[in-house]
Amino acid sequence: MVSKTKIPRLLSSEIHAHLQRGKSILLLGPRQVGKTTLLKEIDAELTITLLNPRIRLEYEKNPEKLKFEALALNSPMPLIIIDEIQRVPVLMDIVQELIDDGQGQFILTGSSARKLKKQKNVNLLPGRVVSLRLDPFSMQEYQQTDIQQLLFYGSLPEIALTKSKKNKEIDLNSYVETYLEEEVRAEALVRELGPFARFLELAGMEAGRIIRHSSLAQELGVDPKTIANYYEILFDCLITERIQSITYSETRKKLVKSSRYLFFDMGVRRSAAQEGVRVTNERKGDLFKQFVGIELLRQLRQVNPMAKLKFWKDPDGPEVDWVIDYGDGLIPIEVKWSKNPTPSHGKHLRTFLKEYPKASCSYIICRCDNKQKLDKNLWAIPWQNIPSILPG
Repeated sequence: MVSKTKIPRLLSSEIHAHLQRGKSILLLGPRQVGKTTLLKEIDAELTITLLNPRIRLEYEKNPEKLKFEALALNSPMPLIIIDEIQRVPVLMDIVQELIDDGQGQFILTGSSARKLKKQKNVNLLPGRVVSLRLDPFSMQEYQQTDIQQLLFYGSLPEIALTKSKKNKEIDLNSYVETYLEEEVRAEALVRELGPFARFLELAGMEAGRIIRHSSLAQELGVDPKTIANYYEILFDCLITERIQSITYSETRKKLVKSSRYLFFDMGVRRSAAQEGVRVTNERKGDLFKQFVGIELLRQLRQVNPMAKLKFWKDPDGPEVDWVIDYGDGLIPIEVKWSKNPTPSHGKHLRTFLKEYPKASCSYIICRCDNKQKLDKNLWAIPWQNIPSILPG
């Protein structure tokens, strides 16, 4: 059973604000995050859905059809929605012409940036659109207090609002299967689906860890370059987020320069990894760290899009799970599954604070009930309070 409760999306007000000032919008987001539902609130004069094969073929054969339709609306600045624009990238040229001539305002949506980024001569409309990203429900939208529900089932809107755990499981498995069939196979992103499907399982299991392409390549029996390409596909298709490390230090010469990847949704990650819900506390701690990283990314897109989420690791010992780099400063964060944080949990945070003057305060995000000061410039906060530490 799916709850009929409608949860307002925080991005809605930003979309309306940009439309009111006359801007067009490129709204990206993985499948089923609610782009179509969100846009139903907007009174557009023309909506084109390129997921429909018949409609898609019409515009592939005749991209100029869009111009004729826009002019036929007989409106000084008609608002036109084009859903899944990456399906017919050539339409971007027509969109630019209509925008430049003052004959159309657009909301373009996409569930993959791969065709837009990789296909030659695709017009990305520089300076003409505001790029926004819609994620699954954030903590502020989906006020779920059961952290294990979030770790295992994620927050994709339809799945989050489904009460039955059995149905949640079915829908998550269907999501992964649909992604493989419709995004990977149908778009011919890889030559063979079998090796990629096995890679997807490993990528889910290795999420949040530092990626060693050579190790994964050996396990799958493929070239390391193939693994790098597979990760690029997941990133371009908005399935994963790439987290870079902090590589500069005046005192340490061996900082890790690799990347970590996080799946955009914890439920999708678990389904991709074919992992159950009965896991050890150690594994819950690992998943909790991933959840906090994903939530930090979602929140930063709302409050400070220029800020970057990174991590810090010295192979000889010290490491910090997440670091928010917002230009003027750094916010180091450790994530602990514990309900009772202690000053010892902040050992590496104190090291980081000494080595980076731009960092003035550090945090342990955990399952404690209230914010606690553990040491000078070291605070423990409940995971529900993540928004309170973000740079505005």
